[in-house]
Amino acid sequence: MKKQARRTELFIDKRDEMLRLRFYSFLDELHKGRVPDGDELRTFFVDDLGIKDVKSCRSEIEFLEEQIYHHEGEMEPTSSVLNGFVALVRYARFLLFGFEEDDMQVQARVGHHKKAKVGIISKEIADTFLTVPKDFCCPISLDLMEDPVIICTGQSYDRAYIIRWMDDGHCTCPKTGQMLTHTRVVPNQALRNLISQWCTAHGIAFECPDATGCAVETFAAALPTKAAIEANKATTALLIRQLASGTQGAKALAALEIRLLAKTGKENRAIIAEAGAIHHLRKLLPSSDMVAQENAVTAVLNLSIHEKNKSRIMDEEGCLESIVDVLRFGLTTEARENAAATLFSLSAVHDYKKRIAYERGAIEALALLLNKGTPRGKKDAVTALFNLSTHSENCSRMIEAGGVKALVGALGVDGVAEEAAGALALLVRQQMGAQAVAQEESAVTGLTGMMRSGSARGKENAVAVLLEICRSGGAAATQRVITTPAMANLLESLLFTGTKRARRKAASLARVFLKNENAGLHFVGLGIGYAISHNSTANRDSSYTSSAVNRDSTYTSDVNMPIPISLPVL
Repeated sequence: MKKQARRTELFIDKRDEMLRLRFYSFLDELHKGRVPDGDELRTFFVDDLGIKDVKSCRSEIEFLEEQIYHHEGEMEPTSSVLNGFVALVRYARFLLFGFEEDDMQVQARVGHHKKAKVGIISKEIADTFLTVPKDFCCPISLDLMEDPVIICTGQSYDRAYIIRWMDDGHCTCPKTGQMLTHTRVVPNQALRNLISQWCTAHGIAFECPDATGCAVETFAAALPTKAAIEANKATTALLIRQLASGTQGAKALAALEIRLLAKTGKENRAIIAEAGAIHHLRKLLPSSDMVAQENAVTAVLNLSIHEKNKSRIMDEEGCLESIVDVLRFGLTTEARENAAATLFSLSAVHDYKKRIAYERGAIEALALLLNKGTPRGKKDAVTALFNLSTHSENCSRMIEAGGVKALVGALGVDGVAEEAAGALALLVRQQMGAQAVAQEESAVTGLTGMMRSGSARGKENAVAVLLEICRSGGAAATQRVITTPAMANLLESLLFTGTKRARRKAASLARVFLKNENAGLHFVGLGIGYAISHNSTANRDSSYTSSAVNRDSTYTSDVNMPIPISLPVL
């Protein structure tokens, strides 16, 4: 069939060809900085293409976006041109049909939300009732990787997802939170071969893409065209006009569209903010319309991912206060969760951490969400609290507002325990923080559980917190740590198998036990004394004192940050 197809000429209807060329002429106008005439667009979309209402416009946009998502780099025209098509259709939707609601908005008002489509590979795997090995799944999509690549931090991701992450303006590794020194990706041939072998063994279709030149092509395809940028600028102007003076329903719809537009890349986030959207979104945050409020706070969240927009949000009078009010009193669960995620995003800037922490009710609301929120809400809350904990001047505020108590309570909660331990490891660096953690009855139990079954990073943070409890928490707190069942075995395990920092902290904590009259022989008998004397990284002054001179010399400089959570656009 392929050979026969090469011998034939593709028949193209002359009318279709004229429409295609007309469409490209609109893109050419936009590329030159001119917005096409409204009457011409109406004739083209309504009369020629038969797109006569909001619903058909929405269908066209969704179809084009689906093509870009599933076939990026494999089709003509390229995804960058298709992005121009999407931008033009979106602009025509508002220019020609105004701000009437379509089925999507009606469904949102009654609480129905579209579910994400299941990928082809995911569906095949689900149909066979197989559990995919964790290392074969992309940390971003959580699906089996089709084209695994390695980034500069050494982590592997599916090529399409990590490149989309970078193109959205992120400059950190999604899994480790490390800053990216460059955006080049290298094919992980070994992992691809393992995935291919696993798929073959389980009867799952798997195509190994050709990696040659793939990185360059994919990056090029993802670059937005000037036509798309100009069309999005024109659309943004229409949306902001409605935010400023439209009806309540039109404002809610405009906020939704800005939220969606802000999902699609850093250029759009910059365009929307520069056009003045943040000022009008801030006014919508206290809305009694739950859909309008939810869309407004989520739009602010998506805009905040762009670094330059963080200062715009923080400088907008009353904006931080309004975000915190949504976190405290939001009309929907998603609105409250997205407000917490917005605080996490804004607190990435060091200068804003203290201001956010001392905003009335901010930490109290985050603590409440961490205690009683949904799993996603707990995740948003704990990451925000962690970011705030990295500022040394926030320690007293974290204590008095209930942040420390909430973090201790989260030590036994799956999905947030390790981040909570990381935040506590930062807070106990100050004596008041260590004493506050020591006063929590469940702290030692939770931290011991982390040492028993947490990840290497979690164990590291847990033993660091326990050490500071002994150093600064008082005699009673030290006694609780010393008398914890199985602590000897846990320390011995860390001394031999933990990370470099975990071994150092475990050795220091073991010395505390050795200073205890009843513990010394017991611990030496278990091998801890041997481990301390032979562990090269832990062989320091064996005397225990609270003096900074005899504490771990690298404690302040090597405090290990727990893995932060990448912020999705919503």
